[in-house]
Amino acid sequence: MGKKYVLYNLLAGNKNKSVNEKRLQGYYPGDTLEYIYLTPEFDYRGFVESLDNDDSIIVCGGDGTLNRFINAIEGIPLKNDLYFFGTGSGNDFLRDLGVEKQSAPILINEYMKNLPVATVNGVAYRFFNAIGYGLDGYCCQRSDELRARGKKKINYTSIALGGLLFRYKPSDATVWVDGEKYEFKSVYMAPTMFGKFFGGGAQPAPNQSRRNKEHKVSLAIIHNAPKLFLLRVFPTVFKGTHVRYKSIVKIMEGHEISVKFKSPCALQIDGEVILNVYGYTVNSRL
Repeated sequence: MGKKYVLYNLLAGNKNKSVNEKRLQGYYPGDTLEYIYLTPEFDYRGFVESLDNDDSIIVCGGDGTLNRFINAIEGIPLKNDLYFFGTGSGNDFLRDLGVEKQSAPILINEYMKNLPVATVNGVAYRFFNAIGYGLDGYCCQRSDELRARGKKKINYTSIALGGLLFRYKPSDATVWVDGEKYEFKSVYMAPTMFGKFFGGGAQPAPNQSRRNKEHKVSLAIIHNAPKLFLLRVFPTVFKGTHVRYKSIVKIMEGHEISVKFKSPCALQIDGEVILNVYGYTVNSRL
């Protein structure tokens, strides 16, 4: 019987190490869990290549933790069972699968296959939830800043509302969807979705499914809206009912998405933030 390795992100979610470890051990009574506490210097590739075939991996953290893992081992055949134990703040991947936070670790090998690729500033990244660009990227940037100052409880809704009213400046955008060009004024959000959720439960493209047979992604544009009207519309993104405001919401499906802003802003990939980005491309073709 192989070993069970836990790749644990101490910075994810509520950072309640003892509670999380006790709960995780409860799912493996009698087994020894070998913890590896992740650091920026951790050699994911070397770790995976060193495993025996019957060893298993449990990634313990949030969506960003899992994103770093899958990108770090890109190109290496994963011969081991890969489990995910969600302890992050958003947990949109588990939400999309209908799994509650801190439920028993779920086997996710099948979900890590054939992931779409985003290219940002010439660098390619796999992603399993979404590319957030615009206000959503700003929210992740602001959340990281607050965590760096020691704030433990982050309220994404208040950050978003503050951004809408004062901090975030919309940009004109040009987008291409499978070769078709579109122009938009004053774009507030331009995420590309592979799963249904991001930002702790928002549904910018509520009909998107990672299981769709054509392996398409969805681009959701919210644009050219007066601030007061947008303040009324914004909460409906969490229910997915914002799509009824067709004058300011445009959702397009495709395999090749390209978004370019006139002004740079933050972008997030499964919660991982990249600053000062003018645009991105996504390719989901198998």
